[in-house]
Amino acid sequence: MSNEETIRDPFLDLIEAYALGSLDPEERSNLEAHLAAGCMDCAKALGEARWLVSQLAYLAPEAQPSDMLRGRLLKTVRAEAKTSGARARASAKTIPLWMWAGVAAVVLFALYNFREAQSTRKAIRQTQAALDEQVELQKKSAKELAMARREALILVDPRSVKILMPPGKTGLPELHATWHAGLGIVISGEKLEPPSGRRTLQLWLIPKAAGAKPIPSLTVRPDSDGKFHLLVENPPDSQLDTKALAITEEPEGGSPQPTTTPIWVGAVGGK
Repeated sequence: MSNEETIRDPFLDLIEAYALGSLDPEERSNLEAHLAAGCMDCAKALGEARWLVSQLAYLAPEAQPSDMLRGRLLKTVRAEAKTSGARARASAKTIPLWMWAGVAAVVLFALYNFREAQSTRKAIRQTQAALDEQVELQKKSAKELAMARREALILVDPRSVKILMPPGKTGLPELHATWHAGLGIVISGEKLEPPSGRRTLQLWLIPKAAGAKPIPSLTVRPDSDGKFHLLVENPPDSQLDTKALAITEEPEGGSPQPTTTPIWVGAVGGK
């Protein structure tokens, strides 16, 4: 027998049963007297056992106790079985059938509630996802509506400047641009062939200042019907400083400076 087993306090084996209230009167009285005598090890063990018992009421159905807690509970059950096993077996034989039926009903009710709670949580998640999707659609619709209103104002405002953009190659349609100093630029055209591969069309603002480099703007590809439509909400330059608008074919994503000859060019103010 080891040293640790020789000096172990025998009252430590009664702590868990005491916390659960399952000691007989004599054992309870002896342990309480021992605790009153000031045994720090037993007092500490009792605090841990009472905390454990207090947590049992909050265990969720899916929770798994730690190995330490499982060991303590099994130890308590074994100790209890040694002292009251015969009494428990005798009591089990006398439990009426209606009580077992009641227990089964409680278990089934708990399982039903658990499944219903899972279904409810799933329905809430689906509803939230649908609401989020609707919010995003509303935001997108609001943005599209705002852009459509801005475009309409640019096209109908008498202060807007109309710019014709003839093609530099034969067989291509003409583009039409409208520039409003405060609202932006609208450029449109029809029956355009999309650029080959992953290339795109890019708008440039050509400054009046001698030697100034073209200012890059947005890129766009004609849609499947050959329609070209571009709205520049905040042009990077003013009409007074811009000599012309030009469109070139560039790699996807655009270029900082033109890499090809302009396909369409339109003088701002007809000059």
